[in-house]
Amino acid sequence: MLNSELKNGVLVYSFEKEEKFNAPVAENVKNEMAKHFEKPGTKMVFNLNGIKYIDSSGFGTLLTLHKRARTNEGVFRICNVESQVMELFRLLQLHNIFDIFNSEEECLKSF
Repeated sequence: MLNSELKNGVLVYSFEKEEKFNAPVAENVKNEMAKHFEKPGTKMVFNLNGIKYIDSSGFGTLLTLHKRARTNEGVFRICNVESQVMELFRLLQLHNIFDIFNSEEECLKSF
């Protein structure tokens, strides 16, 4: 379901063979990723490559991760958002909340 990799001190998460970030997967994603923000200063990237749909549970998980990161002096960034999903971010005005990058490489360079 989720892949994780440490790259230059940044935790990079991505989905394995998922096209939807919705209620059936959101709770597991939140539990897996949020625990890392218990450690102050954690840097994390969520690579959404291949995700074609996000529902309210998925967006709720992203907001929870963003809040946990900020609460504990961490950083949470998103990359590789498909155009139809980016439209949802814009519609919900979430593109103003999250740091969103076109590529993982660009995102990692931003740290």
